[in-house]
Amino acid sequence: MSVAQLISLGSLTAPTSTETMREALSSGGCASSSCGSSEGAGDLPPEVWERIKDHPCYSEEAHHYFARMHVAVAPACNIQCNYCNRKYDCANESRPGVVSEKLTPEQALRKVVAVANEVPQFSVLGIAGPGDSAYDWRKTKATFELVSGVIPDVKLCLSSNGLALPDHVDEIAAMNIDHVTLTINMVDPEIGTRIYPWIFYRNKRWTGLDAARILHERQMESLDLLRARDILIKVNSVMIPGINDEHLVEVNKVVKGKGAFLHNIMPLISDPAHGTHFGLTGQRGPTPAELKALQDKLEDGTKLMRHCRQCRADAVGLLGEDRGQEFTLDQIPDDVTYDPAQRETYREVVAVERGEHVAVRKAASAEIAATAEGGSMLIAVATKGGGRINQHFGHATEFQVYEASAKGVSFIGHRKVEQYCEGGWGEDATLDGVIAALEGVDVVLCAKIGDCPKESLTTAGIEATDAHAYDWIEAGIAACYAARHGDAEQLLTA
Repeated sequence: MSVAQLISLGSLTAPTSTETMREALSSGGCASSSCGSSEGAGDLPPEVWERIKDHPCYSEEAHHYFARMHVAVAPACNIQCNYCNRKYDCANESRPGVVSEKLTPEQALRKVVAVANEVPQFSVLGIAGPGDSAYDWRKTKATFELVSGVIPDVKLCLSSNGLALPDHVDEIAAMNIDHVTLTINMVDPEIGTRIYPWIFYRNKRWTGLDAARILHERQMESLDLLRARDILIKVNSVMIPGINDEHLVEVNKVVKGKGAFLHNIMPLISDPAHGTHFGLTGQRGPTPAELKALQDKLEDGTKLMRHCRQCRADAVGLLGEDRGQEFTLDQIPDDVTYDPAQRETYREVVAVERGEHVAVRKAASAEIAATAEGGSMLIAVATKGGGRINQHFGHATEFQVYEASAKGVSFIGHRKVEQYCEGGWGEDATLDGVIAALEGVDVVLCAKIGDCPKESLTTAGIEATDAHAYDWIEAGIAACYAARHGDAEQLLTA
């Protein structure tokens, strides 16, 4: 088995040379799709770049290379959202609020050490529930203290609805937690009444307009307090058609004015099978086109996060993958000890790979922008990570979608799909679903594709090609754009 395969499976246990680790990256060992800015080192102040460069949620560029881990130590919550139904023993649903097992801080440390030893891409530890990390603060704080004592270089971050966060902001700052995510779905309490049935605040349950007003005031206070302490803030907002979709323009304006670093507009997940109020009452989520239209409208405001995957509260791995089931407590030895060798080697290799990738990305964007009279194209990429076109079409569970236009190459989102090919066979019904998910896409780039799905995509008006297998994503996009709109010899094809 190759080094790339071993890393992908999480079974590499011996120190690896920089040469073989680099081979693993280019062939897909760094598996990727969330939760950021697409800027690189040259586009941000150095002190800001240093803080986000290895954080897959705060940097779209970093999410190709680095992994996050969520530990489910905070089950208690102080609000009820109409889009949430927490589950504590579920391995099948991929959405926030769901975990396979709740952990004590001590169990969380054990699990974090196991992941750090086997996932060299691991760089960030987050607590996102499955309740609220600030409300269940005692467990959150204890977990961070234990982990930072063993793995001091791991970044710590938390997610909160903001209701209890002002009570703990001094402790957060003192613990060197410099990334916090707040979920803010409204700045008008009237709209909040349609999203939140109740909150629990100061030992009392509040409902209706009173609840929404209190939540709004505490969320605004959280923004102010975090900003005053120079803590980077990412704001998550759930886009709910007919309720807050148009209002999110105002939310964006307010959070930008209060210094939020990133704004992440997430689509409502409303499958009735999940048992949420919105799901059971027929509230629909936005289409990919509706989500993109809102994001495009906000492009001149706060930096937007477009690569979020709405992770489970016990997610492990790179954005878009979840290896949590490999690290349940029954699979982890009681006496596991931390070995930093793989993580250190991986970072050395990534430093070189990222430099090459950045150069290719900038060249590709510049060349496309210079010959963009042909308009824009949407291009979907099957990738296992490392910034490469390195996944078989039939093995993809999502496609990363890019836009090539006068602005160059821009990442605009992802489309989740059911895996088409399993055990060497493809299902026609599954392929129909994949094609539906790729609506609006002009071209699919992948490492390999069979004649049958290729013909079906062509019939649906979507070109599919494996001609750029294992190229950098942006280089393949530039060559594809050239083939349609420009002089191929003048565009980057490396």
